[in-house]
Amino acid sequence: MNRRHPRHALETLSDDQLLSLRFCDLKLSIQGTELEDAIQRLYRELEAKGIGFRPHCWLAQEWFSPDGIPGIAIPFYLAHPRLMRLERHFMREVEGGNRNWLMRILRHEAGHAIDSAYRLRRRGRWRSVFGPASLPYPDAYRPRPGSRRFVQHLGSWYAQAHPTEDFAETFAVWLKPHSAWRREYLGWPAYAKLEYIDALATDIGPSKPAVADRSTIENVRYETRTLRQHYEKKLAHYRLPRRSGADELLLKVFTAVPRGRTRLKAATLLRELRQPLRQQIQRSGAFSEYLVHQVLRLMIERCEALNLYVRGSRRELKSHLLWVIGRLAESYEERRLPRVSL
Repeated sequence: MNRRHPRHALETLSDDQLLSLRFCDLKLSIQGTELEDAIQRLYRELEAKGIGFRPHCWLAQEWFSPDGIPGIAIPFYLAHPRLMRLERHFMREVEGGNRNWLMRILRHEAGHAIDSAYRLRRRGRWRSVFGPASLPYPDAYRPRPGSRRFVQHLGSWYAQAHPTEDFAETFAVWLKPHSAWRREYLGWPAYAKLEYIDALATDIGPSKPAVADRSTIENVRYETRTLRQHYEKKLAHYRLPRRSGADELLLKVFTAVPRGRTRLKAATLLRELRQPLRQQIQRSGAFSEYLVHQVLRLMIERCEALNLYVRGSRRELKSHLLWVIGRLAESYEERRLPRVSL
């Protein structure tokens, strides 16, 4: 993404050399990158909706909007293509790594920033529409995929996580240029939330924000931890399920005592179905690509260790495998929410 290289020629460094650098040594900047263009696009979208507020942005380790500070922290790796490759290597995906995804997240975080700028959550009407922002913020949540009380924007039914996420997701759907929300959400209870934001924008649009704090939190410019320390901590958040739990589920689907002449190994079948299974789960948006990759790897490893074989019809088996993947994925610290408060 970077049109100008930082002091270190990052493209020439090996992964090991890169991991040894401290964040502050990277000399990263939003200026002169595609991130700067995306932020300017966000500002134009706000202006087109009659909102004069402009959230400030900085580079941090993760996406978040600090509670009480009307700004947006953007992951450092989006400031340079070499860092994006490193992120993909470790996490299997780059959150915000293409223009469409980047703008969707920026619109969402802009909703959080506007909430802080105008202290919207203090309004009685806001609380009656979205719920009290004082509710405990969960580490994980169990969504209701069929609910029409919430918009669908970032995936994983994220609006259902917390009232502040409900507002940010609804705001993002409303803000998107040429959004067809009036048609797509007509008849949904979520439609009233979109109408509320439409009216709210007229109210706050030309007014001066109540909070003008331009502070930055966890700015990588001042962070002395190394990239290696960062990824060690990040990967530690994903803990594999206990092998005994995985074994128990796999033995419900496969067998250790094959029957008949066909002795297809379970691990062989899993390798064959790995890509379609991964794609089907990814389409649901329930789990991250990294998480699904880890679960499938564990399943293959345990099938080999237990010497398991296929039983029953393959048509039924696929639905059973999707069930196992879901159960194992839920035993991770799954759907860990981006930080919006400190």
